[in-house]
Amino acid sequence: MRDRPRRRFFQGLLLASVVLLCSACATLPPGIEGGATGRQLAAQALALKGKPYRYGGNTPSGFDCSGLVQFVHQQAGISVPRTVALQLRHSRRVSPTALRPGDLVFFRLAGKVSHEGLYAGDGRFVHAPSTGKAVEVASLDHPYWRQRLVGAGRFY
Repeated sequence: MRDRPRRRFFQGLLLASVVLLCSACATLPPGIEGGATGRQLAAQALALKGKPYRYGGNTPSGFDCSGLVQFVHQQAGISVPRTVALQLRHSRRVSPTALRPGDLVFFRLAGKVSHEGLYAGDGRFVHAPSTGKAVEVASLDHPYWRQRLVGAGRFY
């Protein structure tokens, strides 16, 4: 009779240990809704390299800079506004010195914040530059972009 409470205690302890062990092995939920991470956003953007630029475009048949950002996020199940100005306003601010893949980088061209790209890591970003060009990878260390970088944001 005495062994019965002791036995139940150890069975309970064993069960709790198994549950704890199993929960420690479980996959953690992804960093953002839709199952994507910043690295997945960056990989998606890199996969679109070479797609043509098209003003107002937000499909693989042609992208402008904010359309590219919107499309990549949309593929991950994340809704973002359509324009550079709205994406800048609604994204969560991040320091340009603490960029992670998947972050947005914003640039001031011709006196206003009117261009953006998606940070891919290692000082590189993916963007749809301008008419006649295609989605490409550029370096934030290039003097042209370094001088014009005004901020960064994140939607994931």
